[in-house]
Amino acid sequence: MRPATAAAVAATSILGVGAATVAAGRYASDAALGAHSPRPFPADRRLTVHATAAGHITLTRSFPALRPGTYGLVGRGVHAVVGPVVEQLPGAATASADTVVRRLERVTLGSLKRGSKVRLTPEVHRGDPLAALGLAHKEVEIPGELGALPAWFVPGARDTWVITVHGLGTTREHPLNVLGFLHGQQLPVLDLAYRGDPGAPRSPDGLAHLGESEWRDLDAAIRYAVRYGAENVIIHGWSSGASMALHAAVNSALRDRIRGLVLDSPVLDWRTTLRALASARGVPSALLPLAVRAAQGQTGLHGARLLDTAVPTALHAPTLVFHGPDDTLAPWEPSRELAARRPDLVTLHSVPRAPHAAMWNADPAGYEEVLRRFLTPLM
Repeated sequence: MRPATAAAVAATSILGVGAATVAAGRYASDAALGAHSPRPFPADRRLTVHATAAGHITLTRSFPALRPGTYGLVGRGVHAVVGPVVEQLPGAATASADTVVRRLERVTLGSLKRGSKVRLTPEVHRGDPLAALGLAHKEVEIPGELGALPAWFVPGARDTWVITVHGLGTTREHPLNVLGFLHGQQLPVLDLAYRGDPGAPRSPDGLAHLGESEWRDLDAAIRYAVRYGAENVIIHGWSSGASMALHAAVNSALRDRIRGLVLDSPVLDWRTTLRALASARGVPSALLPLAVRAAQGQTGLHGARLLDTAVPTALHAPTLVFHGPDDTLAPWEPSRELAARRPDLVTLHSVPRAPHAAMWNADPAGYEEVLRRFLTPLM
């Protein structure tokens, strides 16, 4: 082969490899950050329904099936709610070495049949506040930079509002877990849907930004709350919604109206979370470094963790963090670091045996008592 021809072939091969690398990276990034992917998270595992009886359900024995607390149970055309693992009771279903029996609280959609494939989810409720909890509410639209943002507003007697912000893989139905508790504290609640959510504007690139751009929708919700009567707001965010809360707390023009933050499973190290998301959604391990680079190029995500920005030093609002060592999507070490760096403002409540964004599910009563003690001086 002539030298010029050989050089051309080599250059073409290199370009081909380069193009393939870019394409692979974008595929991996899209798989991780694509809005509302139906794929499960890393801690999720499909379980088989082995039997149902009055108030009980028998599932495949596994670490997820043995988790303490209350969870939604979802499958094709099915949503139910399961309570704690139960010991064998007279006349109840019997567990075996391969199965576990949990309390079956209710079936809200479809029917549970033997052989059905299901998985646990932190979303306990389906529907709006009235359908799920019997709470009167208003459907409101919040003017955002990309268009109108739908939200549920549940009124309360106080002039401090709570704005709830769901996170990765969930919808505004997720905050319904604590909505009944917040309503009992007479706090008005604004439950926000933001860019990429059903009924909300699409993100310009169709990807999630783990809070770095979405926080501006939360900022719009703060402006809305103040315009319609809130003297102050408390932001309760889960996962990337918790990251949005931190961004808003230091960047919003109305940050002085933010009385407090409640952060559940905050995403503070986007690289780790992105790799975990990509892996959970079927991206081969060899492509994970490409996914990180491609995500940074596509979305403009900063190379630093949130803790390596100005956020920790600029934070001014009392902050309660719910997080635990079993979160494989957003590891809790950065939450521990945030609490250690700002002991004057940040309190970390650790929750063992809880997957990502399921700190309430693991111990609803304990979660709400810690939350009550935090909120009382801020109301």
